Amino acid sequence: MLIGLLFFAIALNYVDRQVLALLKPTLEAEFGWSDQDYGYLGTAFQIAAAFSFLFVGWIVDRFGVRRALGWGVALWSLFGMAHAAASTVAQFIAARVALAAAETVGTPAAVKSAAVYLPLKERSFALGLGNTAPNIGAIVTPLLIPPLALAFGWRAAFIVCGAVGFVWLAAWVVGTRNLVPIPRSGHAVAEAADKVPFGVLLRDRRTWAVLGAKLLSDASWFFLLFWIPDFFSRQFSMSQGDLGGPVAVIYSFAALGALSSGLLFPAFIARGWSVNRARKTSMLLYACVILTMPLALYTSSPWTAALVIGAALFAHQGFSTNVFGMTADIVPTARVATVVGFGAVGGNLSGAAMIAFAGYALTNGLGYWPMFAICGGAYLAATAWIHLLLPRLVVAED
Repeated sequence: MLIGLLFFAIALNYVDRQVLALLKPTLEAEFGWSDQDYGYLGTAFQIAAAFSFLFVGWIVDRFGVRRALGWGVALWSLFGMAHAAASTVAQFIAARVALAAAETVGTPAAVKSAAVYLPLKERSFALGLGNTAPNIGAIVTPLLIPPLALAFGWRAAFIVCGAVGFVWLAAWVVGTRNLVPIPRSGHAVAEAADKVPFGVLLRDRRTWAVLGAKLLSDASWFFLLFWIPDFFSRQFSMSQGDLGGPVAVIYSFAALGALSSGLLFPAFIARGWSVNRARKTSMLLYACVILTMPLALYTSSPWTAALVIGAALFAHQGFSTNVFGMTADIVPTARVATVVGFGAVGGNLSGAAMIAFAGYALTNGLGYWPMFAICGGAYLAATAWIHLLLPRLVVAED
């Protein structure tokens, strides 16, 4: 029940944030936005999320998953609906900032739930399944939102997506009343903690390993999430109504990547490998797959480009699931959500930089190749960073 509710919460999270990207052509025509204006919207979202992640992990650790996520979904649904009242870039930025701040609770809450309620052998599969949720949201959104907007107007798309969150909230309140934490290393695990020592966290190599890995790898995810519809519209002259198919293919591959990671790590463990060897081998394999991403720029078919970018996001989600699993494995339970929050700060800041750089590159005629080249090499750099700081991953004992 818990995993299912978390799955739908994260899926809703990505539905709400992707609506703007899919409505870009409509909003550009109505409000006269430039690529730079659109880049500002994405940058504002990522920076707001980065600053929120400084605190939201602590909030989840301090007050527990149930209360933190319930309030988070209620607020982000409300702020998602607020987009329907916006009519200027400044008003859209205000709505995006509020939405970003509320949505940050999702990832720390999901990883914290796995650390508190699941044993190590089941944790990776659950995180892999959970990490498919953004992709399910990203698959469903391009198939449903453009037709909805064409039929009822773009404002209706924001209102409907926000309203679904309140339906989820009712199920969450009823479905999580009887959650019981499992013991870890022979000791009971508290779902909420009294204190998270920030000084200790900042002196811990594990914190910096997670933060650096997310900073290097998440820039690609946020860049693609925000700019993929525009890439296909610009590169292949596709209309808003035609974008759903290629975008759905891409995120279908991404969903499979998350699931594959949830199966690959346990398979390595079953062969007698250490956690250190299993995690790092998995990360290296995914980092090599994403090297092919720049080839999408040289295809003549949108469907071929979708397959190439889909393979890249397959690798991203596999890599990302391993980073979350590594965090749940090596960080003491009372600090897990806070460390995930720190990692998300790095990921959102690098995502903001990539989104802003994309707006600059497109405005100044550089095209998409600089961003695609950066994405291709980022994951090998992230793998090297983890190994440099943590030559041997050791499972934490509380």
